[in-house]
Amino acid sequence: MDTFKQISAFVNVATRGSLSAAARIEGVTPAIIGRRLDALEGRLGVKLLIRTTRKLTLTFEGQAFLEDCQKVLNDLANAEAAVSLGGVQASGYLKVSAPAGFGRQHVAPLVGEFMGANPEVRVNLNLSDRLVDLINENIDCAIRIGELTDSSLVSVRLGEMRRMVVASPAYLVAHGVPRTPADLAAHNCLSLGQQRGWVFRDPASGEVQTLKVGGNFECNDGAVLHEWALAGRGLAWRSLWEVGGDLREGRLTSVLDAWQAPPMGIYAVFPQRRHLPLRVRLFIDLLKDHYGRPSYWERQ
Repeated sequence: MDTFKQISAFVNVATRGSLSAAARIEGVTPAIIGRRLDALEGRLGVKLLIRTTRKLTLTFEGQAFLEDCQKVLNDLANAEAAVSLGGVQASGYLKVSAPAGFGRQHVAPLVGEFMGANPEVRVNLNLSDRLVDLINENIDCAIRIGELTDSSLVSVRLGEMRRMVVASPAYLVAHGVPRTPADLAAHNCLSLGQQRGWVFRDPASGEVQTLKVGGNFECNDGAVLHEWALAGRGLAWRSLWEVGGDLREGRLTSVLDAWQAPPMGIYAVFPQRRHLPLRVRLFIDLLKDHYGRPSYWERQ
């Protein structure tokens, strides 16, 4: 309680400009406010305010500490309001970006759920496979899968995604089931054009290897490869988010399961911000709640 009173006194003095103004807000005397400031500076071991008879000036440390304290007090006020009658309502404009295929299947439905729970929020969902520029395109949050390269962005891990080799039951009956990645040389592998290869992890050594594959069909659109695999034209290396329903319904079968590559992370990324709007935080929480549950992917 003493710590909270000290922080509250510091914020009120710094923002109101005097001990007497802070004292009026808190309903105490200026002397009590002064003692709270002294105790706070003594506990921290730094000078936060330079006090003269004419004015108060924040030190460099005091300015940085003020921003953090204001955030703490603001978060506390939001937390209290959230559990009070009526709660806090998210509002405003939310712009989200996601990869096209993944976004259609796994972001757009959750946007609908989010808007149902937050009717005061307007959402713009941008589905694109290009790497969008969050700052220049005014995007609040982007969903990305795999390795993150932009260190200027903040990321939250929402879940993980596995990739696997799949084929139709008819293809496997006609051509056999590969038992090791080396067996793929004898199969028709549906590839994304000049892709870097399919990734596997040796179940014995744990070593990760990238294997070049080949076949008589290539396409730069993963959705087409998915359709070709369903049609029995070959093996495809696809993500669980895309083929989960086909595996469950028996339209596709996974092979080389023991050799599956390490899972990739699914992330929400957003620009560096000290205060993340409530609408963004709530949307990220919704995605994390769904993507973080293995049962979510098993149902797809």
